[in-house]
Amino acid sequence: MSKTDKEILKEFLELPLWASDIVFDRFQYELKSIIREDRDHPKQRFLYIEGFRRKKVILLAHADTFFDEFYGFPKQSHKVFEEDGFFIGDSKNGIGADDRAGCAMLYLLKDSGHSLLITDGEEQGKLGSRWLMDHHPDIAEKINRHQFMIQLDLRNATDFKCYTVGTDPFRKFIKTKTGYTEPDRDYSTDIVNLCHDITGVNFSIGYYDEHSCYERINISEWENTLRMLQNLLSEELPRFKND
Repeated sequence: MSKTDKEILKEFLELPLWASDIVFDRFQYELKSIIREDRDHPKQRFLYIEGFRRKKVILLAHADTFFDEFYGFPKQSHKVFEEDGFFIGDSKNGIGADDRAGCAMLYLLKDSGHSLLITDGEEQGKLGSRWLMDHHPDIAEKINRHQFMIQLDLRNATDFKCYTVGTDPFRKFIKTKTGYTEPDRDYSTDIVNLCHDITGVNFSIGYYDEHSCYERINISEWENTLRMLQNLLSEELPRFKND
C-alpha cells in the first residue's frame, strides 16, 4: 500500500536533524540526480534533477536544519507526534520542518516533470547555493533557462516572498494563480543567490517557531500548499525574466 502525503511528511521530519546526508542519499538513490560537493567544506554541495517537461520550473528546498551538528548542535534523537492538527517534537531541538517539510514536498512532486534542486548550508548563509553559482556555471546556466524558480521554505500558511528576485508581473501572476499574498520582502534565502536571469518565489509550507524547541507544522496548511502546487505545476507556465 502506498504511503499518504502526511506519512511521507512525517518520515522526513523524523530524519536525523544533525546532518544532511540522509536527505541527499534518498534523492540520489531513488532518482537520477547530479550531486556536486566540496570535499573540504561539506555544506558546499547541491543535488540537481532535470525535469522532463518542455516548459518547466525549478523546485527548491534545503536539506540542512538549524540543528545540524556542523553548526555546533549535538546529535540528539527525536520523535514526531501528531497533536491537534500539528506535527510536534519531543526534544530540546525542533523537528526540522525548516526545511525537511520542503524536502518532503519535493519528493512528492518528483514525478511532476519539473526540475528539483536541493541545497545544503542554507541555514549558515546559503553556502550551497553560493557555491553553485560561483563554481558551477554549467548548472547555474541550466537552472536559469527554466520558466522560474519555486522555493519551499517559508513559515505561515498562505504567504509568498520574492525578495529581490521578483518583478511586478511575476508577483501579480503568483498572487492571481495561488491566492497567496506577500507580507513583505524582508530577509533572504537561496533563490536570491540562484535567480540570475529568471524570477523566483518562496511559498509558505505551514511551519511555525522554527529554530526553537517549539517548532511545529500545521499538517493541513502543508497539504494545502502541496495541492496548490500540484494544480499550478500541471499548467503550461510562462517564463518570467528577472529584469
